Amino acid sequence: MGRRWLNVLALLVLGFAAAFAQEEKKNQLDMNLNMLGRGEMRFGGFTDGAEENRAQFLLGRTRLSLDYKRPHIEAKVTAQHGGVWGQADRGGFNLHEAWAKLSTKNGLFAQMGRQVLSYDDERIIGANDWAMAANSHDVLKLGYEGYGHKVHAILGFNQNGENVSGGTYYSGNSYKVMHTLWYHYDVPKIPIGASLLFMNIGMQGEEMKEKGKKEPCNRYQQLLGGYLSYKPGRFTAEASYYHQLGRDENNAKIDAWMASIKAQMQITKQVGVLTGFDYLSGDEYFAVPPKGMLGVVRHEYIGGFSPVYGSHHKFYGMMDFFYVQAYLNGFSPGLQNLYGGATYRPVKGLSLSATYHYMAMATTLEGINKTLGHNIDIEASYQVLRDAQVSLGFSYMTGSETMEKLKRAEADNNLKWAWFSLVVSPRIFSTKW
Repeated sequence: MGRRWLNVLALLVLGFAAAFAQEEKKNQLDMNLNMLGRGEMRFGGFTDGAEENRAQFLLGRTRLSLDYKRPHIEAKVTAQHGGVWGQADRGGFNLHEAWAKLSTKNGLFAQMGRQVLSYDDERIIGANDWAMAANSHDVLKLGYEGYGHKVHAILGFNQNGENVSGGTYYSGNSYKVMHTLWYHYDVPKIPIGASLLFMNIGMQGEEMKEKGKKEPCNRYQQLLGGYLSYKPGRFTAEASYYHQLGRDENNAKIDAWMASIKAQMQITKQVGVLTGFDYLSGDEYFAVPPKGMLGVVRHEYIGGFSPVYGSHHKFYGMMDFFYVQAYLNGFSPGLQNLYGGATYRPVKGLSLSATYHYMAMATTLEGINKTLGHNIDIEASYQVLRDAQVSLGFSYMTGSETMEKLKRAEADNNLKWAWFSLVVSPRIFSTKW
């Protein structure tokens, strides 16, 4: 009799255990570590009067993130430290991410705090993760995602501190106010995705008030355009167009645009090819005097397109001569970037790639050839472990006389850059309850 009851009790315990095991665990907490080490060696660049133009340094970045999830709520905090090895002030420490997200069953959500914004191919808004600090924004994001539709509204407002009255002056590339609306649609049963983007960016300038006193004021510029992708099988085609209007922080009128097209083909599992063309409009100037000295700017509007908060390193050559480093006197003759390349994966985890770029100005300057130079980028990466990757690369650019005049590149026009990196990104801890 006693044994029978013990058997019944055992069956009940096993039944309850199975029921609890099948019950969905509502809470999840993950702790992730991301460590990036990169070494760079630069042979040549902008002339600075130094006899030795070769530069060598090591960079390091560490991120530690906590990510909590449960139905209808998610929160993430990422601490980040980055800098040059041996840096006197030991680099910079900041919160790269700190946000909370609330969502509903019908696809509505609200996400508030410091967060990474990444849209479409990241040409206009991207993580820019190659840079040590990378990009993140203090914004409120409201949106809807469902049935192939995505709508995001982003609101940002920046201050330097708490004031009793008035605001704080915001200068440089940081916006004072930013309003963004992004819409994306994936066509059913057809591998086509289409996006529309509108941005209203308020940059802070100064205006003269009574008695010669200057006060800060917002000057607004608008960016609108779209992105299209088509991905049937092994073929991928992408295209985009964006237009900039409004005024810059100095109250100059803006009228600029850009267009791009890109095609990729995975010929076999090992071999792929790509080609594309980028056109970014430039300023219109009068003659540039001999010896590369720039004359007086006399254009009526700013015609140089700015890809604002994108991941520029992905698009215009890995040496970052364009849209990361400025031209002389802050003007832009625009850019024509015609490129082609190939990738090869001989074994699992190993990827080899080579890309050629032909660079030219978009605008016409009197007496100056449009060609800026020719750039070759070579890269290799190997997935050592599931959470560890080693990469190395080499870039070579032969610049023209135009490049030398407009960017003060070295007179020999032969610029070289080599780098290697190790990225280790393990998940340290994960639990559900």
